[in-house]
Amino acid sequence: MTNQPAIRHVVVLGHPAPGSFNHQVAETYCATARACGQEAEVRDLYANGFDPLLKADERPGYGAGTPAPDVAAELAALEGVRALVLVYPIWFGTPPAIIKGYVDRVLSAGFGAREVKAGKAHPLLAGARLMTFSSSATTMPWLSERGQWISLRQAFDNYLADVFAMRETKRRHFDAVVDGLKERFVLQKLEDVRQEAIGLCATLDQERAQRALHPAAWPSNR
Repeated sequence: MTNQPAIRHVVVLGHPAPGSFNHQVAETYCATARACGQEAEVRDLYANGFDPLLKADERPGYGAGTPAPDVAAELAALEGVRALVLVYPIWFGTPPAIIKGYVDRVLSAGFGAREVKAGKAHPLLAGARLMTFSSSATTMPWLSERGQWISLRQAFDNYLADVFAMRETKRRHFDAVVDGLKERFVLQKLEDVRQEAIGLCATLDQERAQRALHPAAWPSNR
């Protein structure tokens, strides 16, 4: 059987504080994926100095040329990705600006409304899985009562998966995450992360086996 490329996970982290719960989530996910024999890389946007501000000449359809160095680095990291994992806190009902900037500048680089309307597959993301781990200081009932939960699922998760032709979207949310969490609570939540990673790795292993048997049924860029 022809050797197949390693299954790659790219974890995009959007939290400014080193050692935060979100950092632990990203590290736990990557360690688990690697233990399953797959590749995992954390893209810590704050630590990498990623600029979330979309420039005028970066707008899709406006003659964007060579990507800026920070965008080029993120695009290179997405080559061959099978699972795109977003990790971030919910602030005022939405993802941090740096996560939205990642969508605007990286995921949308050279891929805008014209490509979406034409039904084109994203050259890097088509067929990949989208997984999100989010956290909030508020509780799930509070988020749900104000419509923030369904808004995130519909206007962010499902929308991104749809326009970029990703195969599936899933979100695991951890509520009531505040400073001074008890270690038992943290360990329990990180075990949830580990189980999600194990499940997704198993799914991707199955997909690879199916693709080996029926290659014509899969997009060529996946």
